[in-house]
Amino acid sequence: MILSALLTSVAINLGLCLLFFTLYSILRKQPGNITVYVPRLVAEGKVKEGGHFNLERLLPTAGWVRKAWEPTEEEFLLNCGLDAFVFMRIFVFSLKVFTFGGIIGMFVLFPINYMGSQLSDDSDFQHKSLDSFSVSNVNNGSNRLWIHFSAAYVFTGVVCYLLYCEYLYISSKRIACFYSSEPQPHQFTLLVRGIPIPPGSTCTDAVERFFSEYHPSTYLSHSVVRRSNKLHNLITDADKLYKRLTNLKQKNDAPKKQTREGCLGLFGPKVDILDHYERRLENIEDNVRKEQSSVASKEVPAAFVSFKTRFGAAIALNIQEGVNPTEWITEEAPEPHDVYWPFFTVSFLKRWISKLVVFVAYTSLTILFLIPVAIVQGLTHLDQLETLFPFLKGILRLSVVSQVITGYLPSLILQLFLSFIPPTMIMLSSLQGYISRSQIQKSACTKVLLFTIWNIFFANVLSGSALYRVNVFFEPKSIPRVLAEAVPSQASFFIAYVVTSGWTTIASELLRLTTLISNFISRTFCRNGDDDFEPPSIPYHSEIPRIRLFGLLGVTYFLLAPLILPFLLIYFCLGYIIFRNQFLKVYVPKFETGGEFWPTVHNSTIFSLVLMHVIAIGIFGLKNLPLAAGLTLPLPILTLLFNEYCQKRFLPIFKHFPLECLIKKDRAEQNEHNMSEFYDKMANAYNDPALMPIKYSERSDSQRTPLLHSSQV
Repeated sequence: MILSALLTSVAINLGLCLLFFTLYSILRKQPGNITVYVPRLVAEGKVKEGGHFNLERLLPTAGWVRKAWEPTEEEFLLNCGLDAFVFMRIFVFSLKVFTFGGIIGMFVLFPINYMGSQLSDDSDFQHKSLDSFSVSNVNNGSNRLWIHFSAAYVFTGVVCYLLYCEYLYISSKRIACFYSSEPQPHQFTLLVRGIPIPPGSTCTDAVERFFSEYHPSTYLSHSVVRRSNKLHNLITDADKLYKRLTNLKQKNDAPKKQTREGCLGLFGPKVDILDHYERRLENIEDNVRKEQSSVASKEVPAAFVSFKTRFGAAIALNIQEGVNPTEWITEEAPEPHDVYWPFFTVSFLKRWISKLVVFVAYTSLTILFLIPVAIVQGLTHLDQLETLFPFLKGILRLSVVSQVITGYLPSLILQLFLSFIPPTMIMLSSLQGYISRSQIQKSACTKVLLFTIWNIFFANVLSGSALYRVNVFFEPKSIPRVLAEAVPSQASFFIAYVVTSGWTTIASELLRLTTLISNFISRTFCRNGDDDFEPPSIPYHSEIPRIRLFGLLGVTYFLLAPLILPFLLIYFCLGYIIFRNQFLKVYVPKFETGGEFWPTVHNSTIFSLVLMHVIAIGIFGLKNLPLAAGLTLPLPILTLLFNEYCQKRFLPIFKHFPLECLIKKDRAEQNEHNMSEFYDKMANAYNDPALMPIKYSERSDSQRTPLLHSSQV
């Protein structure tokens, strides 16, 4: 790619970003869009729809930037939770890393690369290949490569120092949030699986007998799990229909509406829509009661067991309960509202088969995704397109067409294909038997991250310069050489990818175009767009891998093509202010893991550093500087030793809270008067919500009492 093609891509995406910012600044002020741009504030009752027309609403302003910037870190943490706080620390960490890397890269490495003559590019400046600004242009055997060698050591040291400080800071915040939190049911509760049920007994009797005998001083209560898949679906349908019916009844001045009883309201005799909805709701209520009666006896050999202290729960969690290790299996319970109830309908054998099927499906999808990657790589090389499609030769040789095709179109196509990956990974992770939605998201996050690194980075790199050729190597000794040959040649593609996929995607996050269109259609045609209104939660499983991919590109190309670093800095600056705005006004946390996504960020950064070292070894070897290649060998070893230290020092805190913290917290609360009330609530906290009796009366706050009570001692 030549420099003018990159500038074309930059101009297009910069224009799109400015357009998105302008539209957002105007659209966010319109009363009809408050559920699109401030749904969190609407749900909290801080913003109400209404107001008169005025000209100011049509003028773009940047006041939202100041409001997003104003809250301090402590205020943001208190308002949005630790997971959101950790997510924002990814941007802070990345800005620190690439600000330092950008200074070294642009003011030291970039001039050295440009002053080389290895590629002999005599074109004028705007038509120069981007390879002229990469390490490939440095002459073989040049002593200037020792500056690259020194930069690798300095950059690695700074990144490791920042990683350590960040891990220490976030782990301290995790402990501080634990100390300051109110008692939560999941802190006192475990999930117990593989419960052996004696003949003639029930799961409830087995659990109560076992824990009363072996944990007599700390056991409090339990809730046995039941199969309720169908029941959950019925409850969901009833809730949606009740919201719609309530909304229609509130519109007293609206004329009576009619619908048809047939399929999709298109066929059959006309009926009054209120009567039709009421009859449907009554039928669903009857079906729910029947299903609840049948589900009451369908016990699963699993139960949520609650204890009087966190220390008691920790003892039961970390000690093998029975002689047979496949029985009485304990694991930490998620928050009650985070439980993924369909998990419990799957037996151990079915879970094992599901994991195998998911692995096969994930591998197949990863391989099949190489097809669009190959297509994208073909677009970056016009000579191949002219060979494959000779009738397009005249069009492809037009300057504007060639610049758009090579500089903009490949990244756009790849981004469109990638948009289908996160929901697919969520679906695959939900089949693996996780007990909570947060675990599903963490699993999907790892899957998307690995998929992205392989298919966006390695597949593009190893596809080489030919549309049909993929370099495959199996000998470990050849890895540095192959990467050293392939990675620098793809620098231009990844620079354009940062601009196209990074800038535009982060700006479109602010505009929320899909939600805006959906809201417009609902308000225009359905006129009941707020019936099912619910503020969204941020999809960590898709956003974290995207950010970490850009982090990998920045670390990897720090030595090879430092021109990428200014574009990355712009991306992280935009992301920081935009996501602060979204967390404060749009996203509502649906679960809280206590910052457990940070180890994934740490591990991906270590991987990026080691990859940079391996490529550097290969580069020094290809550039006839074997001494530098040999002296670089300790760098990945030292980095991995540093990572091992961090795993021992910090990772246990993100798995379980220390005994010291648990006992201090228990002692601080043991004399509080509200603990007895908390124990009463905790006894029913893990009752399946589908087993609660439903009654959709005229009062929306009609009482619900549990169909099945927890056992207590």
